Amino acid sequence: MTPQRTKIRNLALVLAAALLLAACSSLAQRPGAGLWHGGRLFIATGNTSGVYYAIGGGYADLITKHVTGYEARAEATGASGENIQRIATGDMDIALTLADTAADAYTGKGTFDGKPQKVVALARVYKSYVHLVVRASAHITKFSDLRGKRVSTGSAGSGVDVVAGRILFAGGLNPDTDIVRQRLSLPETTKGMQAGTTDAFFFTGGLPTPGIADLLGTGSPGAYQFLPLSSLLQPLTYRYGPVYSGAKIPKATYNTPGDIDTIVIGNFIVVSPDMPDDLAYELTKVLFDYQKDLAKVHPEGGNFDKGTAPQTDPIPLHPGAARFYSSG
Repeated sequence: MTPQRTKIRNLALVLAAALLLAACSSLAQRPGAGLWHGGRLFIATGNTSGVYYAIGGGYADLITKHVTGYEARAEATGASGENIQRIATGDMDIALTLADTAADAYTGKGTFDGKPQKVVALARVYKSYVHLVVRASAHITKFSDLRGKRVSTGSAGSGVDVVAGRILFAGGLNPDTDIVRQRLSLPETTKGMQAGTTDAFFFTGGLPTPGIADLLGTGSPGAYQFLPLSSLLQPLTYRYGPVYSGAKIPKATYNTPGDIDTIVIGNFIVVSPDMPDDLAYELTKVLFDYQKDLAKVHPEGGNFDKGTAPQTDPIPLHPGAARFYSSG
């Protein structure tokens, strides 16, 4: 090889090395490079008029501000059942879910019969209250009056759809034959109540649930009423265990004549077991370090604590979350 050709070859090698180094440097500086899922996290929530959506949006903002390199976004979904499936398939990264739906999913029972889902928990958070709201003009004054009525039990596959079916059975009504079952989202349900095409509905959510508060504010006084559910707690827990408990919706929540006896269910934040431990640790830490900010988004953001948060049985804690709780 001539000296000139050797010189040209060496120059080409130097240029190639320089280009490769520049490309690697550019890749390293690219936002999200080296981070799980490129630094973009999606949070599965629920209907846009529910508490899940509000809490999920607030949590997404906190993650974006305080977890270095990551950007999070809340997505509207059909809630619990859909959320868990989307975590298991990798379509979503973080999800809110009712405790009973999560238990069924993890153990492969109920609507997940024979199909256990791969999910782990970051925390037990606030409680969801079962709302049973009826149109006064539908003449429903007791639970048995739901027979033959048009009743929305929530979006198909949602947590409320599951618990509504269980409550109806506990009250002696077959949800598929004794009522006209409507599987509607909360926005669709409230429109049906206003139009007179829906007579009653179940919904599970924190207090207050925005869509329900809006509905009660649009009608004339007494147009919509709550039915108490405390009498159905015993048959419900006898069949499904202590995942359900009793509580009251304070009268100040929706300006009702008195407190409303009802049933409550815990809520979990769940993720994939494939999530890196350090990320799960940071996501859990954010919940508590900035809980006051989350409570400003919705009051339920302040209604959980570090002492009970790791109580997610039968869903195991993510190792990263477990490390956070054990760190004191």
